[in-house]
Amino acid sequence: MSLLKSLLAGGATPALTVALAVAATATGALAEPALIFDLGGKFDKSFNEAAFAGAQRWVEETGGTYKELEMQSEAQREQALRRLAETGANPIVTTGFAFADVLNQVAPDYPDTRFVIIDTVVEQPNVQSVVYSEPEGSYLAGILAGMSSKSGTAGFIGGMDIPLIHKFQCGYAQGFMAARPDGKIVTNFTGTTPAAWNDPVKGAELARAQISQGADVIYAAAGGTGIGVLQAAADANVLSVGVDSNQNHLHPGKVLTSVLKRVDNSVYEAFKAGTAVEPGVKVMDLKSDGVGLAMDDNNKPLITPEMMAAVEDATAKIVAGETKVHDYMTDNACPAG
Repeated sequence: MSLLKSLLAGGATPALTVALAVAATATGALAEPALIFDLGGKFDKSFNEAAFAGAQRWVEETGGTYKELEMQSEAQREQALRRLAETGANPIVTTGFAFADVLNQVAPDYPDTRFVIIDTVVEQPNVQSVVYSEPEGSYLAGILAGMSSKSGTAGFIGGMDIPLIHKFQCGYAQGFMAARPDGKIVTNFTGTTPAAWNDPVKGAELARAQISQGADVIYAAAGGTGIGVLQAAADANVLSVGVDSNQNHLHPGKVLTSVLKRVDNSVYEAFKAGTAVEPGVKVMDLKSDGVGLAMDDNNKPLITPEMMAAVEDATAKIVAGETKVHDYMTDNACPAG
């Protein structure tokens, strides 16, 4: 267990935790990597948990140790980055676009430290920015949703109403409409603040509202909020689609698939590279196995050979450049509604 983790477990306040970590590790190893989880918690069964899985894979393979910190508030971001840099942690991996502004301020002050930010771009000479082709993975889920839906109506529930989450929605809508041209997408977002990532009660309420409108396959791209969406869908005997991590096991036979965003691979690769992490933008897409769908025994009964063939065909065409999945963030618009 890392020092930061043990101090958090011991009940120290966020500010004191980081300060104590600096003092206690000042004479220790100076090249331990570090991972800062975003709001919503390490075990959100989604985005943060995928990052944790990548770090754990690195530990299992190398026997190494790393520092980790779970965010408790927005105000902690800058302090956490600076204190970890002062301990000699290198590289420092941050999960989530919300770190962008503070990383732009902090990175220049620690030119010998490598930083990795997941989900957005920060243009600094010592920062690697990892972005994903979420529309591609979501498009494949949309195809499955279109082929599975009996009502012709699919739902999408996003977390925070921001362009990044519109990328998921737009890719899903394009895939759904490709498989079901006469279909309809119902869309809701949980909120406009970071609290939107951790409100499963609101997620369940939105899911029930969409079900009342006829949605029988609902995709949740909402972090911890999505747990409520998947639960409400299972309770109503309709299908759901998970996100980021493989969530098929949460409701076997009820989760159609999960759109994998291989945050685990990104964290693992950053830790493995260590101080040799290359700055610049790294794009994770279908071709690089950065996104994809989760297929396992939990959803196997839901996937027909025809559905699998359709996904494989779409994957091949996207990778080959024959099918272009529109990225919402290129023009803040979606051609599929």
